[in-house]
Amino acid sequence: MQIPDLNLLVALNVLLEEGSVVGAARRMNLSAPAMSRTLTRIREVLNDPILVRSGRGLVPTPRALELREQVRGVVELAHGVFTQSQNSDLRELERTFSIRANDVFFGVYGAALRQQMALDMPKATLRVVPEGFTDDEALNEGRIDLTICATNRFSSDIKVQRLFTCPFVGLAREGHPIFDEPITARRFAGFDHISVSRRGHARGPIDALLAELGLERRVSFTTPTFYSAIFALAGEDLILPLMPQVLLKNLEPLGLKLRPFELPITLQPVDIVQAWHPRLDNDHAHRWLRRTLKTFCDNAVI
Repeated sequence: MQIPDLNLLVALNVLLEEGSVVGAARRMNLSAPAMSRTLTRIREVLNDPILVRSGRGLVPTPRALELREQVRGVVELAHGVFTQSQNSDLRELERTFSIRANDVFFGVYGAALRQQMALDMPKATLRVVPEGFTDDEALNEGRIDLTICATNRFSSDIKVQRLFTCPFVGLAREGHPIFDEPITARRFAGFDHISVSRRGHARGPIDALLAELGLERRVSFTTPTFYSAIFALAGEDLILPLMPQVLLKNLEPLGLKLRPFELPITLQPVDIVQAWHPRLDNDHAHRWLRRTLKTFCDNAVI
């Protein structure tokens, strides 16, 4: 019985992740024609087109979708076998970590993480993946290595660890009229607000709390990121009512004259967690990543 070429599994895994012959060739340091020939061999071995043309790109066939998770598992297992003896020397590890998180987390901890990686894993690289509009199977499918977010809504097999609890404060420019008198719920609701929502939502928990008091606010600006909201405050009489307190220490270097204030309504803080697939639980480099992030969060002064 002829032993199959296991390199085809590696190539298949990369092709399915990239959805592109050119992209897969780049990752495997091959020419596009060489990658195309490899795809042809994979098609012959599996007796399936694997990737078919759709518009300007390639999409996986049903057979490829069936194989994707199995192929990824085999490749990761083989990687673990051959790198196990190198676990003690992370400095020689060439690897890209894909982390899904919002701009707040990497605004606070990104520089420290990159500096620590430069010391402990200088050949590794970091790729930040923006949060999506829907929960998907990115962790299960191996498209990302770690998710950092404010939710515990994961499938039961996903590993979850709390990083820290994030309280909120209000934020406005120095000299904003809200600071002229004590900040009551009524005065708080009387100024135009900014809503930060990657889904474009203008309403949320604040509106429900104000409604209980017979109050309603006006949201005149909605933006997907906290940093765009922060810069919008500088020259206008707007209020950012849900400013993560952990981000305050990053404002001073920006040179913006902004002032936080305590919210006049009781808003519960949220738990920020990191989540990963159990197949990475014992991966030495991934453990370093999780442990490093947890240490940064534990030592942070909020």
